[in-house]
Amino acid sequence: MKLILTQEVSGLGAPGDIVEVKDGYGRNFLVPRGFAIRWTRGGERTVDSIKAARSSREVRDLDHARQIKSQLEAGTVDLPVRAGEGGRLFGAVTVGDIAGAIANAAGGAQVDKRKIIVGNPIKSLGTHQVTVKVHDEVDAVVSLNVVAG
Repeated sequence: MKLILTQEVSGLGAPGDIVEVKDGYGRNFLVPRGFAIRWTRGGERTVDSIKAARSSREVRDLDHARQIKSQLEAGTVDLPVRAGEGGRLFGAVTVGDIAGAIANAAGGAQVDKRKIIVGNPIKSLGTHQVTVKVHDEVDAVVSLNVVAG
């Protein structure tokens, strides 16, 4: 089955790639979850638009990646959350919450939530370390300060 990827799938490809997969994998997993669409001749325009959107979001080169890394590591990012007695959170901090806090604190640097790596779930107040994969060769370690708010 020939598919056009709409999102990055590890081990398969990036958005806009045309891939050949087994019928069951495509029909039962990739298409229903929105990771891919069926390939058609008219789908070439879709591929072009997906690749254009991806190139606008991507980091231009290694120097640009290092610049973003220095922006992210410059200070701590405050993330206000609801917390109970003893500093215990109601739930856990999600990568979406972290991406929003980084965008607000780091001068508008947009970080894709799929590029944020959290070791253990964050369920308490305090300072935590979060890794952001800026580029294939560049990882930024962001200091995240979870505060009651």
